[in-house]
Amino acid sequence: MRRATLRTELDRADAVAAAVEPDNTEQMTTRVEDGAVVTTIERETTGGLRSTVDDYVVNLDVATRTMEATTRYGDGTVAERHDESTTDHPHDTQP
Repeated sequence: MRRATLRTELDRADAVAAAVEPDNTEQMTTRVEDGAVVTTIERETTGGLRSTVDDYVVNLDVATRTMEATTRYGDGTVAERHDESTTDHPHDTQP
């Protein structure tokens, strides 16, 4: 059995862990430890482990970016955070 444990420290680790956990396979566990998302993946082959880790990292990136893109205020409203890392897609422009 091959095993990898990935630890990612995040401001909203609980929310990110909840977002990625539904995509876990039977060979994966995700938990929150000391402000970090910790996921352990076990697979029988190195290639299978690599593929699963790759898929997980993509899912983690999407969840993290989603959490960073929005900020919840105490009154429940949501404001999008706009910064230099946010770019418009050329095909999204209107004539």
